[in-house]
Amino acid sequence: MDLSWGLALAVLVVAMAVVFDYVNGFHDAANVVATMVSTRAFQPETALVVSALAEFVGPFLFGTAVAKTIGSGIIDPAAATTGVVVAALAGAIAWDIATWYLGLPSSSSHALVGGLGGAVLVGFGPSHINGHGFILVLIVLCVSPLIGAFAG
Repeated sequence: MDLSWGLALAVLVVAMAVVFDYVNGFHDAANVVATMVSTRAFQPETALVVSALAEFVGPFLFGTAVAKTIGSGIIDPAAATTGVVVAALAGAIAWDIATWYLGLPSSSSHALVGGLGGAVLVGFGPSHINGHGFILVLIVLCVSPLIGAFAG
């Protein structure tokens, strides 16, 4: 591969990751902040500050298990090619923007999991998907609303 082509791909992946991070921020933070503001527990400005602080401090207090699962628990790391990463990020960004525009609650992390799974399935086949990791994500996806409803 030509060095300039490799550099262009690296820049594309980094740029898409930054866009995904930005979209994740306004998409998921809106879900969190909306609850605090609509219940009148916080003023909008205070809710944004609390949300930003919680997002920053969260990994230090509770770890990075979600990032580790997405990074290596749902697909074969050998299948994480540049094309797969670009396709996964493109799918997750498109999904987040569509659900944000339509006002539908959705998780950016789950959008990225779906994007990775779909890209690997198309590019490499089902043998490169970690079934245990995918099932774990699906269980958490289904159980977490029930826990939230019960706790609420």
